[in-house]
Amino acid sequence: MTLFRSLAFQVLFYANLVGQLLLYLPVFFFLPEATRWRIVKRWAQSSLWLLRMVAGTRSAITGQGNLPSGPLIVAAKHQSFWEVIAILPEVEKPTFILKKELMRIPVFGWYARRMGMIPVDRRKRGAVLPSLLAGAERAVREGRQIVIFPEGTRSAPGAAPNYRPGIHFLYEKLRIPVAPMALNSGLFWPRQAVRRQPGTIRAEFLEPIAPGLEREAFVALLRERVEARSLALMRQAYVEHPDLPMSELVAVHLGRAPA
Repeated sequence: MTLFRSLAFQVLFYANLVGQLLLYLPVFFFLPEATRWRIVKRWAQSSLWLLRMVAGTRSAITGQGNLPSGPLIVAAKHQSFWEVIAILPEVEKPTFILKKELMRIPVFGWYARRMGMIPVDRRKRGAVLPSLLAGAERAVREGRQIVIFPEGTRSAPGAAPNYRPGIHFLYEKLRIPVAPMALNSGLFWPRQAVRRQPGTIRAEFLEPIAPGLEREAFVALLRERVEARSLALMRQAYVEHPDLPMSELVAVHLGRAPA
């Protein structure tokens, strides 16, 4: 039943995405910014509704009071596509840092560019950071909130964290607060898998880190906050859902045998 519901969600999720992209295509690029954000956020909310109603996977996000108004960097744990959808309704004007390849997808890439997303060409290595900074500075001038996944890519629950240089680079150059975000989404929405586990995905915006810390102190504090709280949310998931599948990586962190 779980697999069937997961497949049904996948079909409806992409139908909803493509349908809304095509529905608004004739007018989207000419609409006021506030209207465009309402459309994008409603799509995200409808996707979370489908996830809950079809797959039986609920979403619970807390800590919104930790998000200061104005320019901000949200540094989120990245385990699945869920966090992209879930962050959209919670942040005023989120500007995601994403792979440049996504901007080449017809229609979707047009929308992403119109909404001010920041593409990064990871193949350029040394040239990535200057191009990243230009887009981030523009976002700050426009009063946006930059969303970055410090590990650069999705990681499996329990995997050793590998925080990339981009997060400290932006923290140092932009001198705006960084709000860490912890989550356990990978337990319910595994990367590169169709199955969506029923239960409750939990995420939390944590106490922001003020500008001014040295590199090692900043990265250590960010990692400690995100990883410690993500581990706690992972533990909570198994208390709430004892039958939730458990990988070897997760079992090592929890000190239990894999389910």
